[in-house]
Amino acid sequence: MCRITYIIIVLTVLFASCGPSQEDLARVKLNKAKLLLENQDTTKALLHLDSIPKSYPKAMYSINAAKNLKNEVYLDLLQRKEGELDSVKNIKAGLEKNFVKEKTEFDRYTQYIHKRQNFDRRWDKSYIKIHLDERGELYLSSNYHGEKWLNHTGLRVYDGPDQAKTEKVPLDDVSNHRSDFMEAKWEKVTYHGDKGKNVIEFIANNTKRRLKAVFLGNRYHYIILEDYDKRATKEALELSGVIKLEKKLEKEIASIQKELDL
Repeated sequence: MCRITYIIIVLTVLFASCGPSQEDLARVKLNKAKLLLENQDTTKALLHLDSIPKSYPKAMYSINAAKNLKNEVYLDLLQRKEGELDSVKNIKAGLEKNFVKEKTEFDRYTQYIHKRQNFDRRWDKSYIKIHLDERGELYLSSNYHGEKWLNHTGLRVYDGPDQAKTEKVPLDDVSNHRSDFMEAKWEKVTYHGDKGKNVIEFIANNTKRRLKAVFLGNRYHYIILEDYDKRATKEALELSGVIKLEKKLEKEIASIQKELDL
């Protein structure tokens, strides 16, 4: 080997050995993560911390420091989420006082029945009803009673020019039910999912107004919404949101607990 080639090899090894170590490089990433945390960018900070053992497996000091910092972040996040969950549970308990829980052999999920929507004396009247289950799923039904078939497929709620309308539920849909006994005709149309969302929100946001509803069928049938029906709709919508938030927080807490490395 010629002298020049030997010198080049030696210099290359020397420069390589004098370069930053894995610990040095990992420390830079660790400091970057700390800076991100100071700037409230937790997501990016955690990504930096997770990358340290993968990128620099020999940087044991920084790897342990990253692990400890991650646990601090997750413990702080866990405490905040648990505090939020406690607050939500208190709100839920207050709202639940207005409802009765019920689950029959026909129900897959426990139902929340508003105490003001007791229909024992309304079997021969037309009305709307709000439905809520333990998942927080909310939907509306329009219930018609009369001497002639209305064959209604939708509902419009209004006061003056302001209004909201359900989506159409065809007569052959399983959510459009009809029955009769002697001369009495009963029709029940259920608006699942987004089909009745606009009407539910319209009623909940206008409980002080004298709202009217029209059953849309072969002919129109009008009713004036009762105050207790408007209140039940508003409180069911509130409880629905709280139930869904509770479940969301519970999932987030379970996910955080899995990330903790204690």
